[in-house]
Amino acid sequence: MHPFAYVAPTTVEDAVSVLAKHGDRARPIAGGTDLLVHTRAGRLNLDAVVDIKKIPELMAIKNGPGGLEFGAAVPCYQLYENSELSAQYPGIMDAASLIGGIQIQSRAALGGNLCNATPSGDGICPLIVHYATCVIAGPNGRREIPVEDFCTGPGRNALQAGELLVSLKLPKPPARFGAAYERFIPRNEMDIAVVGVAASVELENDGRTVKAARIGLAAVGPTPILAETAGSALVGKSVDDPAAISAASAAARDAASPIADMRGTIEQRRHLVEVLTGRMIKKAAERARK
Repeated sequence: MHPFAYVAPTTVEDAVSVLAKHGDRARPIAGGTDLLVHTRAGRLNLDAVVDIKKIPELMAIKNGPGGLEFGAAVPCYQLYENSELSAQYPGIMDAASLIGGIQIQSRAALGGNLCNATPSGDGICPLIVHYATCVIAGPNGRREIPVEDFCTGPGRNALQAGELLVSLKLPKPPARFGAAYERFIPRNEMDIAVVGVAASVELENDGRTVKAARIGLAAVGPTPILAETAGSALVGKSVDDPAAISAASAAARDAASPIADMRGTIEQRRHLVEVLTGRMIKKAAERARK
């Protein structure tokens, strides 16, 4: 492993300064569950690693009338062990409790999962269906982008030179809103998703008609996919209508562009997208009714 400097700033500004100075030869580290693996394997050749867990803003959780904002370095367990957050943001908790085992969840952060920009990342699609926004700091100040625009390719993201993902902002879920995430894996646990699907629905006052919906697909494209046509297919329809769910599921299948590899074929992945989409719509609707 190439020797590197360990830097532990206590402010966002100091972290950005170090990242800007070293450019591509510096990376922030939150949990380190992926960064250290890539470094040891020689896929990264770094001069500096910036520990962002010393920055209070990146470790903060704020939940109020306007919604939820949590730092990019907040470990998964701090999210799913919070009963209030678990009730309001169930799709996020589905993912946070799936990433690795308990040891990994005590270090790994959804912010890091997002920055890795792995198409199969479990945390990304739930953020998409919860309408999350990325707060980014850099040499030129701060900016915000929708989470669905953050991943630009396998292992690539929208961060520019010297920029740092500071936090993730989620609007407060409206009444009769529900979300869910599920993945298909070859083994029982701690494996990479062959396919992952997240869904969210907001129901009208009648508890049946879909007012808004989002479908997110993992591991079936170069980036996580917001299947807009699939979500739109549900709007105005009854969530109890099998034909409406079938149409949305078929639209999600058509939005997928998977590859074949040792974990699954193209046909298998497209079929799994359709099956899991229908399942997640029903689960999200069940949660919305509660």
